[in-house]
Amino acid sequence: MKPCTLLLFLSFISTLSFVVSDTVPSNEVWALRSFKEAVYEDPYQVLSNWDTVESDPCNWFGVLCTMVRDHVIKLNISGSSLKGFLAPELGQITYLQALILHGNNFIGTIPRELGVLESLKVLDLGMNQLTGPIPPEIGNLTQAVKINLQSNGLTGRLPPELGNLRYLQELRLDRNRLQGPIPAGGSSNFASNMHGMYASKENVTGFCRSSQLKVADFSFNFLVGRIPKCLEYLPSRLSFQGNCLQGQELKQRSSIQCAGASPASAKSQPVVNPNHQPAEYVSKHHRASKPVWLLALEIVTGTMVGSLFLVAVLAAFQRCNKKSSIIIPWKKSGSQKDHTAVYIDPEFLKDVRRYSRQELEVACEDFSNIIGSSPDSVVYKGTMKGGPEIAVISLCIKEEHWTGYLELYFQREVADLARLNHENIGKLLGYCREDTPFTRMLVFDYASNGTLHDHLHCYEEGCQFSWTRRMKIAIGIARGLKYLHTEVEPPFTISELNSSAVYLTEEFSPKLVDFESWKTILERSEKNSGSIGSQGAICVLPNSLEARHLDTKGNIFAFGVLLLEIISGRPPYCKDKGYLVDWAKDYLEMPDEMSCVVDPEMKFFRYEDLKVICEVITLCVNPDTTVRPSMRELCSMLESRIDTSVSVELKSSSLAWAELALLS
Repeated sequence: MKPCTLLLFLSFISTLSFVVSDTVPSNEVWALRSFKEAVYEDPYQVLSNWDTVESDPCNWFGVLCTMVRDHVIKLNISGSSLKGFLAPELGQITYLQALILHGNNFIGTIPRELGVLESLKVLDLGMNQLTGPIPPEIGNLTQAVKINLQSNGLTGRLPPELGNLRYLQELRLDRNRLQGPIPAGGSSNFASNMHGMYASKENVTGFCRSSQLKVADFSFNFLVGRIPKCLEYLPSRLSFQGNCLQGQELKQRSSIQCAGASPASAKSQPVVNPNHQPAEYVSKHHRASKPVWLLALEIVTGTMVGSLFLVAVLAAFQRCNKKSSIIIPWKKSGSQKDHTAVYIDPEFLKDVRRYSRQELEVACEDFSNIIGSSPDSVVYKGTMKGGPEIAVISLCIKEEHWTGYLELYFQREVADLARLNHENIGKLLGYCREDTPFTRMLVFDYASNGTLHDHLHCYEEGCQFSWTRRMKIAIGIARGLKYLHTEVEPPFTISELNSSAVYLTEEFSPKLVDFESWKTILERSEKNSGSIGSQGAICVLPNSLEARHLDTKGNIFAFGVLLLEIISGRPPYCKDKGYLVDWAKDYLEMPDEMSCVVDPEMKFFRYEDLKVICEVITLCVNPDTTVRPSMRELCSMLESRIDTSVSVELKSSSLAWAELALLS
């Protein structure tokens, strides 16, 4: 019986050890939760099963654990269009062997905390929107075999610490904005085809120590100098093209592009000893001795000037540090506290005008002229002194909720809006960013005729639009969306495309303005559950529609709903009658019933135009997103098949005559 008892005892111990080990450490679970918290857009809902209550993350999407499920060893969420920041807490996943986030939209910097992941073999952050320098701490990943940081916006020099990665076989740094020379070290007498010998030389630094390196791509940066001898075995045309390197056989950038890439070499600058003076100066100084009182006056004056200069330098240095790097508290559970530096690229807003709060306060009459509001923003109308009328959107967020990540998002969004330039897109004139009092504002060109929503749902006499004007507005909106989707790289989408996002100029030309782009990030910050863009107490856009993904296909669906709103005069959703699309679908494809969707206040409309509009609406609201046409196709349909000349309508519409008289 003893052998049997011993076997049972061993089985019990084995089972007990398995049960005990079947728990991922709390710091690793917390790190993964922090990663999810730093993601503010998840269009494909890949993190939907990341249950914050479930303690075992081994069942979460993209997470791989050890066989006994006691540690996370792999995080692979590639090609998922996630938008957010890389949480520095990822450095707490001690046994992580692979971090693969390729093909997303992560912004911000690469956390230096990743350098503590001693077991990491694969680091793939390629095809994102990361900025800032490559942390030298990456050189501590001594087990790394593959590092991919390609196609980001990384800046600064290549850290020589990357040469510490003895097992590195693949390094991809192409398509960034990296500058400076390629750190190599070593002796130029070594044969290039014997690159493996460099590992045995203790005095060798930089990439010449990477004896296992088989694939390396430094192309399309702003690197200067020469290709190191120890890297000449790499294919030069592919690995080093598109830089500012020396070598006639290399296809490099133009001299104009490389003008600012070549850093001043310290070796080329003469070293001046402040204690050493030329002999001529010394002799003249002794020959021209000065009175004691004059010397004392010079000393006192020099001391005062020097003190003032020192104070100015220190103040400027402190201000510069405050702008370039924002220290923010990263929210942690319990008593865990830390500070993370968020790098903000000073190049983001160099071409965008910055307004002071004081000049906007004067322009907007002490911020008393409110023309719109939502739980997250207030819109003011103002007039600049000697300049245009402006619309100022002020973000409603408390200073204590404003983190470095939100500041980076704010600046990136300003830069994104500033690049838009089209007659049917609201023009961003500038921004305001002040800390006392806390202020974050956007300044747009003002459209004097209010929003399309105001006119479509105006029930006063004489405020209705004629059919031709509605068609012109529809085509103008289509042109604006075509520009955003197909002529801007990367494409731009309107966060909430509805009649309240369409502003009308004095000539009733539509301009799309994305006032609600902050909703997602501000809601995550303030836990704000209020509805955005309310259209009134009776007919509102329900919260269920706010989950629609902010992509081009989502914009196309919203454009179809907007067209339906334009021709029907009905809101997208009404508590009494439900969704506008559901109500209209019975009429859209029936020629005999199609006229039922037209605003009953309209005394005249062209049936040929209505057929085109209904056809476009049907294509836009198709539940199968893959068959929805592009805005280029939809815009072409409207422009080629709808007659917007007033000559046809003037014969039958008194409203068109009145509109023409007002414009003239």
